[in-house]
Amino acid sequence: MNIYVGNISWDLTEEDLKTAFEAHGQVTTAKIVTDKYTGKSRGFGFVEMPEKAEGEAAISGLNGKDLKGREIVVNEARPRPEGSRGDSRENRSPRGGRSQW
Repeated sequence: MNIYVGNISWDLTEEDLKTAFEAHGQVTTAKIVTDKYTGKSRGFGFVEMPEKAEGEAAISGLNGKDLKGREIVVNEARPRPEGSRGDSRENRSPRGGRSQW
């Protein structure tokens, strides 16, 4: 089960995130999304848990809980829309920059 975790503290590490979720079951991966230019946290991440029941227990047990000074938001991750990468390809010029129109 893929789980979205939002409102993450800037001080939270991937190891901290993994430890919090391991209290509810096995964790395959815990990843905090970072800005590709600065390397700083973007304030959200994803946790993968192989057992759906354990993932659901983690969601209900951790949603709204304080983790390093912030109340985290935890829910089942929604799949990305097909072809979505965070920017609209239709708004890009042929040279790779944003179109002015």
